[in-house]
Order: sequence, then C-alpha cells, then structure tokens
Amino acid sequence: MSELSIKIRVADRDYPMRITPTEEERLRMAGRLLNERIRDFREQYGIQDKQDLLAMIALSTMADQLKVSKEKDGTDAALTERLARLDEVLSSVVLG
Repeated sequence: MSELSIKIRVADRDYPMRITPTEEERLRMAGRLLNERIRDFREQYGIQDKQDLLAMIALSTMADQLKVSKEKDGTDAALTERLARLDEVLSSVVLG
C-alpha cells in the first residue's frame, strides 16, 4: 500500500508524517481534537505555555485511558462470570 505525506498542525506547529491512506482520517481527527483540547485547557486554566498545556492534556488523556481500561476490565470480568453461569445453566438443562 502506498504512503501519504501529510502535515498535522498541533499547537501552531506542523508535524510531517508518512502514513497509509487508511490512517489519514483518524490522524486528522486526532489533530483537530487535540487542538480543541488545547484551546479548552487554555481557556479553563488560563495557561498560555504550550508545553504546559500539552503536558496537562497528556496527563488528562492518560488518566482517562486508565479509567476506561479499568472499566473495561470490570466489564470483561462481569461478562466472563455471566457466561460461566449461563454455561452452568445450559449444561444442567442438557445433561439434566
């Protein structure tokens, strides 16, 4: 598959990237969302330094990812437990 050369603008800086065509939409959306979060953090906290803004966004994003991961683990455990109970019920019906 051929690669595209694109530039993603984040915090008023262009970042050149070589990507596959299937990645383009996702990366452009990520750039837009990141710039929106920079604007939101700047307005919310009154911070102008871009490095500080990016560090705060990285920390917030990682905390969000850890929360989602923990919730997913809980959901996976609950689903596994339900499937085990369903298996027991079905086994008792089939073998019963």
